[in-house]
Amino acid sequence: QVQLVESGGGLVQPGGSLRLSCVGSGRIFSNVVMAWYRQAPGSQREFVALSTGGGTTNYADSVKGRFTISRDNAKNTVALQMNSLKPEDTAVYYCKFRQAGMDYWGKGTLVTVSS
Repeated sequence: QVQLVESGGGLVQPGGSLRLSCVGSGRIFSNVVMAWYRQAPGSQREFVALSTGGGTTNYADSVKGRFTISRDNAKNTVALQMNSLKPEDTAVYYCKFRQAGMDYWGKGTLVTVSS
């Protein structure tokens, strides 16, 4: 089994920055796809960013140029650096690992962007 724990959420003013982290434990393969999703109040969960084992990254259009995903395979961690935050970025952020056809989710960390 794989367990994921996110951290780094909090309250930030518009234009500010936050860095989220997600640590995985259990049997994790080097080719695991690591991703971030978010769910705003009253909305469906949506894709934010992903990183493949081969080094490919992909971002939702809404965060391109502002967010950066990075990973450390040796530590089974994935981070999301969020800059130029906007109120519409307010959401619970979840990390997801996908490997061997299975998806594993963390419990989420809340990011609130407000003045």
